[in-house]
Amino acid sequence: MSEGTIKKFLYLNRKAPYGTIYALESLEVVLIGAAFDQDVSLAFVDDGVFQLTKNQNTKGIEMKGFSLVYNALGDYGITKLYVEKESLEERGLTLDDLQDVVYEDENDDYAEKKSILLVSRAEMGQMMETQNVVLSF
Repeated sequence: MSEGTIKKFLYLNRKAPYGTIYALESLEVVLIGAAFDQDVSLAFVDDGVFQLTKNQNTKGIEMKGFSLVYNALGDYGITKLYVEKESLEERGLTLDDLQDVVYEDENDDYAEKKSILLVSRAEMGQMMETQNVVLSF
């Protein structure tokens, strides 16, 4: 790969949003990567799908919630959030249970478009093979 070529980075989120530092650390690293003009995308599999659920309330665990930060990712050029369909189904969730994360597409007169893309397990594997770097959290 020649110098100056943008690398494709996939941040693979496997853990629930709270109880460990993985989800928050992933989000911080994603934002740093986007600042360095990387082609950044996120994937949510296993319990990682819970990171995108609506109406998260962290009051009972005395932690600051960060789930609304996903809504700001489009401002950093991060517009691809892949969610594995089978992981959702195995946890009794559907797309309706997830936040409505959108971005404004500057190439389409700033039309709002959905960032969350539902993919099958097989499609997720194929997509992962096209990345230069996959970081798992």
